[in-house]
Amino acid sequence: MVDFHSHILPAVDDGSKNTSESLKLLSMLSSQGVDLVCATPHYLADRESVDEFIIRRDASYNELKQNLSSDSPEILLGAEVAYYDGLSNLDNLEKLCIGDSRLLLVEMPQSRWSEYTIKELINLACSNRFTIVLAHIERYEVIRNRELLERLLKSGILLQINASFINGISTRRRALRYIADGWVHFIGSDCHDTVHRPPFLGKAYSFIERKLGTEFLSDYAEFQREFLFDSVN
Repeated sequence: MVDFHSHILPAVDDGSKNTSESLKLLSMLSSQGVDLVCATPHYLADRESVDEFIIRRDASYNELKQNLSSDSPEILLGAEVAYYDGLSNLDNLEKLCIGDSRLLLVEMPQSRWSEYTIKELINLACSNRFTIVLAHIERYEVIRNRELLERLLKSGILLQINASFINGISTRRRALRYIADGWVHFIGSDCHDTVHRPPFLGKAYSFIERKLGTEFLSDYAEFQREFLFDSVN
């Protein structure tokens, strides 16, 4: 199984604080059946350049890598890029894509999106530079705006939800419907630590399997891998 959104790298952002905690998170994910993890630490353009971020991120990964066991999940490096108006003009934005893919995970503002914001997202998606993936889409008002959601999907923008949306008693039916209808392309634990925001991806995948079947879950996992490994620059 794939964890598309995580904060498992040590001391890069508000996620794992050290290598020991990162190893525990990876062990928890592995025990839940996850064998591929996208490490997506927060990137904020107003704090550092893309190159400065990558130096920090890669140094963290290299430290973690020295302590990985042979049965640890595979890790693909990326970022969770905080959107701002003008993001499309950021130098070296393509370096923040996940692994060797064209998938760019973007975290949107909680405030209402302006038409400028929506058009910039669509223009980015149509530029052939990236495939935009909107992080934890369930947090935003757009999830209840079917017309806007369809507009984004038709432009090639992909959607990611967190496992908590699937595991929540009051939201799981809606999450399952979005997945079954093909609106949700990726699922992430969005784990930050082992106590307050641990990974519960296994529980989410088990619910999907119970409701939609083993074959559906297998096909869904393969679908995610195809995007990660076939969507290359």
